[in-house]
Amino acid sequence: MLLGFVILYLVISIGIGMYAATKVHNARDYISAGRALPIYIVMAMVFATWFGAETVLGIPATFMEEDLAGLISDPFGASLCLILFGLFFARKLYRMNLLTIADYYRERYDNRVELITGIAIVLSYLGWVSAQITALGLVFNVLSDGQITQAQGILIGAAVVLMYTLYGGMWSVALTTFFQMIVIVLGLLYIAWLVSDLTGGVMPVIEHAAANEKFHFWPELNTVALIAFISGLITMGFGSIPQQDVFQRANASKNENVAVWGTVLGGVAYFLFAAVPLFLAYSANLIDPALVTRWLAEDSQKLLPELVRGHLPLFAQVVFYGALLSVIMSTASGTLLAPSVTLSENVLKRFFTHRKHLSDKKLLQTTRWIVGIFAVCVTLYALWALGEETGIHQMVENAYKVTLVVAFVPLVAGLYWRRANTLGAYLAIGLGLLTWIPMELWLPEGEGLMPPQFAGFLMAGVGMIAGSLIPAQRRI
Repeated sequence: MLLGFVILYLVISIGIGMYAATKVHNARDYISAGRALPIYIVMAMVFATWFGAETVLGIPATFMEEDLAGLISDPFGASLCLILFGLFFARKLYRMNLLTIADYYRERYDNRVELITGIAIVLSYLGWVSAQITALGLVFNVLSDGQITQAQGILIGAAVVLMYTLYGGMWSVALTTFFQMIVIVLGLLYIAWLVSDLTGGVMPVIEHAAANEKFHFWPELNTVALIAFISGLITMGFGSIPQQDVFQRANASKNENVAVWGTVLGGVAYFLFAAVPLFLAYSANLIDPALVTRWLAEDSQKLLPELVRGHLPLFAQVVFYGALLSVIMSTASGTLLAPSVTLSENVLKRFFTHRKHLSDKKLLQTTRWIVGIFAVCVTLYALWALGEETGIHQMVENAYKVTLVVAFVPLVAGLYWRRANTLGAYLAIGLGLLTWIPMELWLPEGEGLMPPQFAGFLMAGVGMIAGSLIPAQRRI
């Protein structure tokens, strides 16, 4: 019966997405919903896209195994990204009337910078979208009592998300996400209310967590610990700013004020509501300690779904899994569309045709093909990561290293430093990659003074400053 309700929910989501496809008449409709979305839909898209599988399954699993400091990248870094983007980037980029974030690098620098940053942005999405598809596989595995393997669930989930994203594009993302945000918020609040009855309220859970030092957050006062803390914060906090999905939501707004405040409010809502899954998962320590022991040993990501299945009534289970599917699909659809658009517009187009010769109809057709191809790549990556036993939270954390190193410094310098030039962008990208890649490949994890992506980020800054000042020195 539970699986039947879940299938019904999937059918409704597909129906909304297919209805949204009727609003797509050209490539701009498909990519940015005609820049016509009001603030409540923009806020819902920002919130629901970022409130993904890692928030409900990955972050609580990390918190159970570690403490609050283990969540520095997400939700702390993720929320920081959204707020910073809204306050310092959304207005400037909205005024440029771009189609993708990678278009900015072409307008500010040149085609080569556009190509390199476009590839980096696309690669960064492999981990994030795969995390959502992996979570869908996990949900189907739990719901079917193991009759559907997680690998089979990944294939089913990928097909469902692809179906409505492929045709409706940003309009499908907007309408389904608005519906899914309502389910997420009301569903998880209802589950939290039921769970608090089982624990005797919220305070016993907080007191238990405090007694077990789960709220430890600040690093030790030494260089290595401080650098690791800062690196964890900025990997998502800065690395996810030059991303198509964040840009796309702001760019789909009906005006620049909506772009700014829709993003900021979505980021604040995400940070506050991310506490709900933490409360739910940690409540298991008071409700069923044996369940906690078992799933921490086997797969901590399954703890919360198993808690709901074992201790809440059927209606609550339906609500929870409806909310969980909303969480995953809202993120998966948005993060599947974003890299596909970038790949089509900023990478592949330059190899197959001149930009001016690609009609709007052809761009729309090409983008849809790329959405399908990228969905296949993501599914294969998710199946591979499943064999490697890579956690959902870790997959998301790893996604932003490449954009932190390659794309962030040229974006900030180009917007806020008039002397930033193309040579500076080349050196920023080159020094960043030449520092990050060798350290990432050959330095054992946890060793060294600083994480590889942080070292690459610093060297990117050095490259931008040096390259942008060289012409001035020559003129002297």
